[in-house]
Amino acid sequence: MYVSASLLSADFGNLKNEIINVEKAGADMLHIDVMDGHYVPNLTFGPCVMDAICKHSTIPLDVHLMVEDVEKFVDLFLPYKPKFISFHPETTYHPHRLCEYIRKNGSHPAIVLNPHIDVNTLKYILPSVDMVLLMSVNPGFGGQSFISSTLQKVKELRKMIDDNGYKIFIQIDGGVNGLNASDLELAGVDIAVAGSYIFGSNDYAVAIQSLKKDFMNE
Repeated sequence: MYVSASLLSADFGNLKNEIINVEKAGADMLHIDVMDGHYVPNLTFGPCVMDAICKHSTIPLDVHLMVEDVEKFVDLFLPYKPKFISFHPETTYHPHRLCEYIRKNGSHPAIVLNPHIDVNTLKYILPSVDMVLLMSVNPGFGGQSFISSTLQKVKELRKMIDDNGYKIFIQIDGGVNGLNASDLELAGVDIAVAGSYIFGSNDYAVAIQSLKKDFMNE
């Protein structure tokens, strides 16, 4: 079980210390939600903020692009050498080509499915990705409640991946907490993105370890 701490819920006025503290608390990655105000109704991180993040981060970056004209944004964020770059397949005419481009340039390509999209749409793109991010809330804002039907999607996707012998991580984002972590693990999740659950807590280490503890105790 890995935990990717979503900086969308961090205190932006104290971002340096938030990054340092969440890394010390045991986060495995930093999840960067990039929003353009078009694909989703919010604006977040751009290259200037990424410059600041990279000055203080020592753990891998996990970039989620919630944008139109996604190829342009891929080129903006590839220089930061994130471990993963995730994008929504409906934002490009050629998702397979974009996956290959991301991989060629040193990051792991990942596909994102919004809550309403069936996992069977991934059948022909799965061989080209290293991770699938399942949104368990509607993208755009942090602090939303977990959509329970996502649990069944995780199970279906896990079976699809395992039946084909693929080496693909399943990541989940939205409403993840210490109460649903063990159910997510049992369903097949590898990486949990947590934002408000971590940054809204009084102790980041306790929050992160509660996710890992639930996974490890099953």
